Amino acid sequence: MSATGRILREFAALPQRRPLRLLGASGQLGYGIPSGPFNAGLERKPDLIGCDMGSIDIGPYYLGSGNMATARESTKRDLRKVLTAARKHDIPLVIGSAGSAGAAPHLEQTLALIREIAEEQKLSFRLAYIPGDIPKDIIIEAIRAGSVEGIDGMPPLSEDEVQAAAHIVGQMGMSSFQQAFEADIDVLIAGRACDTAIFSTLPVMLGFPTGLAVHMAKIIECASICCVPGGRDAILATLDDEGFTLESMAPQRSATPVSVAAHSLYEQSDPFVIIEPEGRAELHDARYERVDERRTRISGARWVPAARHTIKIEGSRRVGERAALLCGAADPRFIERHQEILAEVSKVVRELVCEDAPEDYSLNWRVYGIDGVTDRQPDAPTPAEVFLLIECIAPTANRAGEVMRTMKQYLLHFGYEGRLSTGGNLAFAFTPPEVSVGTAYRFNVYHIMRTERMEELFPVKIEQL
Repeated sequence: MSATGRILREFAALPQRRPLRLLGASGQLGYGIPSGPFNAGLERKPDLIGCDMGSIDIGPYYLGSGNMATARESTKRDLRKVLTAARKHDIPLVIGSAGSAGAAPHLEQTLALIREIAEEQKLSFRLAYIPGDIPKDIIIEAIRAGSVEGIDGMPPLSEDEVQAAAHIVGQMGMSSFQQAFEADIDVLIAGRACDTAIFSTLPVMLGFPTGLAVHMAKIIECASICCVPGGRDAILATLDDEGFTLESMAPQRSATPVSVAAHSLYEQSDPFVIIEPEGRAELHDARYERVDERRTRISGARWVPAARHTIKIEGSRRVGERAALLCGAADPRFIERHQEILAEVSKVVRELVCEDAPEDYSLNWRVYGIDGVTDRQPDAPTPAEVFLLIECIAPTANRAGEVMRTMKQYLLHFGYEGRLSTGGNLAFAFTPPEVSVGTAYRFNVYHIMRTERMEELFPVKIEQL
C-alpha cells in the first residue's frame, strides 16, 4: 500500500478525524535544508512532507532557458534528504514547481535526480509526476474565445507572443494534485504549480475545511519565513476542523500572531484573498491567537468555490544576448553629471559601432547609489561613490560584447567640464570589467486563462521505482 493510500484509508476508518500534521521542509528546495530543524520536524511524526521548488521571483531567464536556478549538487542533496526521510517514515513527499520554473526541462532534470537517488539509496516507491506545460494551440484557442486576460498590467496576449515563447507553463491547483493522490502514490513531483496545492490537497481530500487548508498551505510553503526572526527552517502545521497551529522547528524562531498575519502580505496584492484555480480563500474573518511564546493558532478562513476554473499561465521569450560592464566612480563631478555623461557616451558609441551596421541593440544603465534601486529624494546628498551596471542586449553575444567594450573605453576616458583626473573616470574591481551574461529573456506571458480542461492540461504520469 502506498503512503497516500495508507493515510486515505486510515482517515476513512476513523470515527472522528484526528489532527493532521504537515511539515514544510523548505521555502525553495535546492538552496539547503537545515538538518537540525528538519530532523526535529520528523520526530513529530508528520503525515506529509512538502517542498516548494520554484517561483517566478527568480526572473524570466530560467523559464526561458530551461535551466535550474539552483546548483545540481545542492538540489540533489536536498532531494535526497526529503526523499529518504519520506520513505523511512512511509509518508507522502510532495514537491511543486519542479526545477525552479516548472517547465518540461525543469521537471525532467528533477525526475532524473529522483531516479538517481532512488538507485543509489536502493529505494522503491510509486512515483507520480505532472507536467505543467500548456500546449500553444490550446492557448491560442482560448485567446480567440476571449478567455485570456492580462494581470499586473500585462497587455492582451497575442498569438505572436504565444508562438515566440520558449516555454509556457500553467499553475496547476488542487484538482490536478488530487488526481495524483487518488492514483495511490508515495511521491509526487509537479511541474509549475500553485504553492498552496502542495499542502492543501491532502487535507481537503480527507475532509478538512478547504479555506483553512489553503490558508495554512499559503503560509507553510515558505517554511519559517512567517516567524520572528524569519528563516528557511522547517515548519510544522497541525490542522484540525477549527483551525491550525504553526510552530517553527528551529527553536530560535517564533510564530507570533503579528508575524503570521503579516505573511498575508507576502506575494499577495490583496492580503485578505488567496486566489486559486478552483476558487478563493477569504481571510477577512481570520483570527491569529497566541498559543505560547513560539506558536500561533489561526482560524476563520472561508472558501468560496469558483464558478469556472482559471489558471495563471507564464511564458518567457528570448530578447537577445546580454553583456554587462561593472565599474565604480568616485569623482563628485562625474557623479553629479552622470546622466549627461552616460547619454553623451552612448551617442558616441552608437556613431562608432553603427557606422557600417544598423542600431540593433539596446543600452541601459543603473547607477547604484543614485536611483539604482529606487528613485532618490530630491534633497538627498550626492553620494561619495557610485556603482555602475551598464547592460547591452544585442542579437548576438559578439555584437553585445563589441558595444560594451566600446562603451567601456569611451566612458573611461570621456572628457567633461571640470574633470580633474585625465587618467580615467572609472574604477574596475577586476578585468575584463565587461562580461558576457548569456541569453536575455523577458516574461511575455503572464495571464489568466479560463478553462474547464484541467484534467487534459495536467495529465498524471505514474512510474514505479
